[in-house]
Amino acid sequence: MAKRKREDDVTPLPVATMEDVARKAGVAISSVSRVLSGHPDVSARMAKKVEEATRALGYEPDILAQSMRSGETRTIGFIITDISNPLFAQVAQSCEQELRKMGYSMILMSSNGDEITESENFAVLRRRRVDGIIASLISEKSSAVKSSLQNLRSPLVLLDRQISGYEYGSVTANHISGTRDAVNHLINQGHREIAFVTGTPDVLTTRERLKGYKKAFAENGLSINENHIRLGNFTEEFAERQTYLLFSSPTVPTAILTGGVGATAGAIRALRSLNLAIGHDVAFVAIDEWPMFDVILPALSSVYRDAEMIGRESARLLLEIMRGAKPRKTVIETHFIIRESSTNKLRSKKKLN
Repeated sequence: MAKRKREDDVTPLPVATMEDVARKAGVAISSVSRVLSGHPDVSARMAKKVEEATRALGYEPDILAQSMRSGETRTIGFIITDISNPLFAQVAQSCEQELRKMGYSMILMSSNGDEITESENFAVLRRRRVDGIIASLISEKSSAVKSSLQNLRSPLVLLDRQISGYEYGSVTANHISGTRDAVNHLINQGHREIAFVTGTPDVLTTRERLKGYKKAFAENGLSINENHIRLGNFTEEFAERQTYLLFSSPTVPTAILTGGVGATAGAIRALRSLNLAIGHDVAFVAIDEWPMFDVILPALSSVYRDAEMIGRESARLLLEIMRGAKPRKTVIETHFIIRESSTNKLRSKKKLN
């Protein structure tokens, strides 16, 4: 007895081939191939006929077959240190949108702050034969990552990183300028005990921000309390712990500068636990903004870098290198934005219990 066909059974449609497209368009298969590959020697009339036939048949090109013929996968790898960081999410989204416009797909991989994972991510992208890689490295000194870069066969663009001995393009922010402006602003408000909490000096970002911090003190002829500089990692936990320690030290800061999204969140949590009001008991400047940054109260003064611009520029630079251009460095300006959290003039320090 024949099985009764269920009403919800769906018979898959036959997969259209390039031959089907050529037959429907009334052209040669080679003409279809030229149109689909974007060959410049194709008339507008020919392109229209092929595109209409493609849509009518629902034809989808075999990307694997195309890559075997062209030697290109039309795929870009993007490695970030922490996928939970909303700033990196903005950069990645902008980059993906720019790549999509140019016909490329993007594989996003997170290293989760682990150097071994980062090295494995490079290996995966290498095996997948991506056409290029954009990366924000955990550390510029990691032997595992340096080994990965030595084995890399794809063009590379680094975000806010600097490694000698390798050929790569880079997109960096002018961290010195924005940080110097922020510290100068705090000094002009009367602050001298200005704490700086941020990540590892093993990356360019931290070193440049530290230069800006020190430059402002030097320009004003002021000495720095080295105990107020806390470098470690970019996590909330590190910043929270260091903020507690800073405000239990003999010389309590009257202002605090935090480098990175995690550092800002951790410091704010600590200050609230200590019952210190930002913008009243302590001045606060955050380096970097993120989506919904403006809903934090009081409004935080910040050193802003345009995440969307960084994403766009990294995509454009990588495609430029892939087309044969010499790798170059692009610098994105940072801007200090004054808001409520740092406009309080220095007053007497609040005593902690």
